[in-house]
Amino acid sequence: MTAVDERESPWRIHGMSVEGYRHRRQGLPCQDACAYTVSSSVAVLAVADGAGSRPRSEEGSRLAVELAAEQFARRAAAAADCHPGEAVHELLEDAFHDVSKMFLDATGADAADFATTLTVVVLAPGWLGHLTVGDGFVVLRAGTEDGERQFHLLPQALAASEYSNETVFLTSPDAARWVHTDCVSDERIDGVLLSTDGLVQAALNRAGGGALSPNTSFVDAVFRSLDTVTDNTHEGLANLLRSDRLTALNADDKTLLRAVLKARP
Repeated sequence: MTAVDERESPWRIHGMSVEGYRHRRQGLPCQDACAYTVSSSVAVLAVADGAGSRPRSEEGSRLAVELAAEQFARRAAAAADCHPGEAVHELLEDAFHDVSKMFLDATGADAADFATTLTVVVLAPGWLGHLTVGDGFVVLRAGTEDGERQFHLLPQALAASEYSNETVFLTSPDAARWVHTDCVSDERIDGVLLSTDGLVQAALNRAGGGALSPNTSFVDAVFRSLDTVTDNTHEGLANLLRSDRLTALNADDKTLLRAVLKARP
């Protein structure tokens, strides 16, 4: 979804969600979703991963990203003079509260059936805001070192406890407690990638101690494919996400939403 003509935005944005091999084999729909909205000054990107064990998670992920794109953009537009720092964290938390309330109001007593993760990025003049609940992730492209592009993985949300790998959902009790927010101010940022956990094995490397970092070859190729739009940009991404190579790494649904800064004249 987009709010205005993208030509007004300094960012070129593109992404999609595709069903994983397991869902294709079982004839089930994709339970991931992504959405974005842009204006001349602010862009909001959101991805969500519906809980596979819940009967209406496909609807939940779609509702979550639509509400996030709308409410985070509204909050950011109302805070045009917001500066990097604590004010951005408050803006993100307030927007999450709006989304959570509207989501629970819309789903009512059956909210748990719509369980989904949510990861959001707000791109505003002078800062980038990031909020996540669940296991989505965000990679930034920012600057160069010795002529090589540099990529940075933003911190992810905590698990439900230090002893658990259980994913926290938008509908989880006390979900706000597990929300993670970031504010980044770096004029070198010219690329942002959001994804659900279906691409963890492809997009991230895990060190011996368990720490995650961007898989440079994968994320660099994904960003570069959007730096210059071609007639097959959409088809190319679809083919990548459904490729045997990625399916062999993870059979889950896959979402990739990316934004690159347009070349300045």
